[in-house]
Amino acid sequence: MFSPLGPATSKPRTTKSLFGPKTTQQPTHSKTLSQDSVVSQKTRAAISFEYASLRHKSHCPLGIYVVPSAETLLIWDAVLFIHQGRRYYADAILKFRLIFPSNYPERPPNIQFINDVFHPLVSAQGTFNLAPQIRVWRPNQHHVFDVLHFVKAAFKRDVLDKIEESDCYNKEAYRYRESTASFASLATQTASLSQTPSTLYDKDQPPMSNKPSHSMHFSKLKGSTLREERAKYGLKEWEKDSPGGESGKEVP
Repeated sequence: MFSPLGPATSKPRTTKSLFGPKTTQQPTHSKTLSQDSVVSQKTRAAISFEYASLRHKSHCPLGIYVVPSAETLLIWDAVLFIHQGRRYYADAILKFRLIFPSNYPERPPNIQFINDVFHPLVSAQGTFNLAPQIRVWRPNQHHVFDVLHFVKAAFKRDVLDKIEESDCYNKEAYRYRESTASFASLATQTASLSQTPSTLYDKDQPPMSNKPSHSMHFSKLKGSTLREERAKYGLKEWEKDSPGGESGKEVP
């Protein structure tokens, strides 16, 4: 539950991260309420339609989960579970946000990662670049599911190999071609950090003030509860395999 008035002021905060110091401006609830007040009926309808369309079998990529934020119509919270077969980022659990402009669908949503992510298309502040996939956003031709599919694909090696330097927000990550071992090490670190209790369960001590709030909160399950849930939904226990599966190839 948040105060409808929001904090009186919001000051930039600087914290340390995998990429060095970060300075970010914390959004206030009064600001998000103000944004919602100027959203047109067209934008409201377009965003609502986009969310409803994710129920289509092929629209929401496997491993990505999305929920609307309680803060504002213009924000969706999402998480990407990266499968074991993804060579560099295997088992990463990455939280991100889709932030819609007030004139959507005229302009695309922005993608903002909550986790620290070492990736050529992700800036130190977490901003993701859609340009390699969508050079020019065309309303009613491009949709949120196009964005989500590219976010997932961007962590595959074949997509990483095709990224141009001019599109990179992280030039150091782009240079992985010159030192694959170094890149693999830092990418693996991204995956490892995403699984730490402080990151996964939002238990940063002290709290990381540069992180925006996120609607998805994870908590540990007791072994008995986990077994009951698996039986309830007919889920099998995850079988540990070689890093690339039986064939050593990446999985979808």
